[in-house]
Amino acid sequence: MYGVLLILVLVITGGAIAFIGDRLGSKVGKKRLSLFGLRPRHTSIIVTIVTGILITTTTLGVMTLVSKDVRTALFGMEQLNRTMLETKASLTEAQAGLASAQQQKDEADRALTASQAEVEKLQSQQSALEKEQQRLVEGNRLLEAAKAALTARNDELAAKNDSLLGENESLMGRNEALQGENDSLAQTNIKLGDEKKLLEKQTQALADGLITIREGDIVYRAGEVIASGVIRGNRDEEAVRADLTTLAQVASRNVSVRVGENKTDQDIWIYRPEFETAVQTIAKSPQDMVVRVVASGNQIRGEEIRASLELYKNSIIFQPHEFILARAYRIDGSQKGVAEEALMDFLGGVNQTAQSRGILPDPIRGTVGVIEAAQFYDVVNRIAPYRDGFVLSAYAREATNALGPLRLDVKVEHADESTAEVQP
Repeated sequence: MYGVLLILVLVITGGAIAFIGDRLGSKVGKKRLSLFGLRPRHTSIIVTIVTGILITTTTLGVMTLVSKDVRTALFGMEQLNRTMLETKASLTEAQAGLASAQQQKDEADRALTASQAEVEKLQSQQSALEKEQQRLVEGNRLLEAAKAALTARNDELAAKNDSLLGENESLMGRNEALQGENDSLAQTNIKLGDEKKLLEKQTQALADGLITIREGDIVYRAGEVIASGVIRGNRDEEAVRADLTTLAQVASRNVSVRVGENKTDQDIWIYRPEFETAVQTIAKSPQDMVVRVVASGNQIRGEEIRASLELYKNSIIFQPHEFILARAYRIDGSQKGVAEEALMDFLGGVNQTAQSRGILPDPIRGTVGVIEAAQFYDVVNRIAPYRDGFVLSAYAREATNALGPLRLDVKVEHADESTAEVQP
């Protein structure tokens, strides 16, 4: 606003001076005045020049009087330039100082943060140390209490120790007296030890001999069937007794074959009351009875064969061609060993089924039937072509009673998708 006012003053002043100069020049021209003996035209020129000088001088004078800035621009420019340079240098220095101060401030902030972290760490350590101090104080208190208790106990034990020392002195005297007796007992003990070692050697030799006798030359194992047969029931006792005697003779022949020498029925010992009880039981039974002559214990070669009788009711368990069991196997029968494994599993199932139906198993092997090697491998060869599964079915080859043995016909068929799967 100040600059606009200044311009307006200068314009008005310049216009006023120009108007005055113009009027003055016109009057001088009209009157044809002459200054310093000059022509009017030259005087008019001089007046115009003087008027222009006055305009410039007046303008500068007015501006100088009115504006401090103009005075500074006209008379203090060099001083102003020096001041500006000094101010600029001071500003640069101040900015550098500010940057340095900012850097120092950042360093101080980082140091303050580190100090705060260290303080927190020290406070945490102080808390832990205070807790440890409390624990140690409590432990010290407990130790003091334990120390007091131990001191009292020590005093008590010291008193007992004095008493025991007295008793020990008396025992020392008795110990010297017993030492002589101990020496004599030691000599006796040495002699007894030698005799004990001798007896142990003899016992071991007898045990080894007994093991050799009992295990190394066993003819029949306990429970093994020597002979078996079916005797008709519901008959006269004399007829039954004759049949049982015949069965005992068969047992004698079987023993002769087993040991490789001739045996008579006197070599097979059957408890007589047991024999008579069996005769009476069979004679009164409405059914035929299966009779087994079994070894009553492990029978050693050269000794008398001791046997017992086992009686079972007899009946026809399976009719000829009667179905027994079928199983499906979802396996490749052509793979090595697969067919044999499946057939063995199947025969095990047949054995369990036959026993559950009433066929008597072999006491030693637990089997109820026989299958020849040729028949076994014939079935294996018939399984081999079936690569995606097969069904095995067992049928009784002939009428089979409880005595057995069960002889089989095994059928091999293709397994369809609805057949249940069994893995051996």
